[in-house]
Amino acid sequence: MTSIIDKKRFTKILILGAGAIGSFYGSQLSKNNNVELIGNKEHIEIINVKGLKLKGAIEEIYNIPSSQFITEIPSNSMLIVTTKAYDLENSLNAIKSLINKDTVIFLLQNGLGNEELSKQILGEDTVILRGICTAGVEFILPGIIDVKHIGETTLPDNNVGRRIAALFSESDLKIILSKNIIYEIWKKLTMNCVINPLTAIFRVPNYLIADKSLKKVISSIVSECQTVAEKEGVTLESGLEDMLLTALSNYSNLSSMCQDIIKQRKTEIEFLNGKISELGDKYNVPTPVNDTLTSLIRFMEGKKWS
Repeated sequence: MTSIIDKKRFTKILILGAGAIGSFYGSQLSKNNNVELIGNKEHIEIINVKGLKLKGAIEEIYNIPSSQFITEIPSNSMLIVTTKAYDLENSLNAIKSLINKDTVIFLLQNGLGNEELSKQILGEDTVILRGICTAGVEFILPGIIDVKHIGETTLPDNNVGRRIAALFSESDLKIILSKNIIYEIWKKLTMNCVINPLTAIFRVPNYLIADKSLKKVISSIVSECQTVAEKEGVTLESGLEDMLLTALSNYSNLSSMCQDIIKQRKTEIEFLNGKISELGDKYNVPTPVNDTLTSLIRFMEGKKWS
């Protein structure tokens, strides 16, 4: 499936935005690669003293070089971007002068349009791939993350995607190679439009929203996403709702948006349900449920909820 060139190891793998998901990927890739975590001050300081502790599905401590900022990107490096979608522009602008012609940018983020924005900032010739992550991970305390569900990583089935897939597989990360990554992005977006706002509003683990009392709400969210996706040239299968509800049973974690609301932080709502509303306006497609969820989360952001 892969050639010798595809399997060529990166000189360094930098994880930009090493929160829960970034720390998880960094820990697993550090088994066989030269990895550096880039994250916030408190998290990084604990890791450099005590190591990165994973609990739950993986119980281990990883000693990984960690920094607050990227000061150098060696030739033949990969930058895995796991920042919040709303931080993407500022994060890339801060390091674009360090990026080399052979740097591979791998985006593991929520939302839609991340690749296009990255190309605008870094240039059309930059190698940028988008991946989809289904891991369920929670940030417990600085230096400690809880792995609830290991999940899979979906990559585009091309030369660079296969190169990354080989490295991920070597580090025991489950991989899916897709010939239609745009479809996968839209499928994940739709799932996030259901899971993130509903779990954030009710402040419950993901699996609890698979309740029959919410079935009509979930059906409406999915239907609006499907209609907007069709306008964008993407056909989402009719069984997506059932697939989502079945998948939810595997996720006992709190969604990233739920964690953000609890911690009184900004959320990615504008890149999820807000993006569906934006495209609905563009195509004159009514999206009342996504509009409402976007407004509710906007109201909840940054406020203390007892």
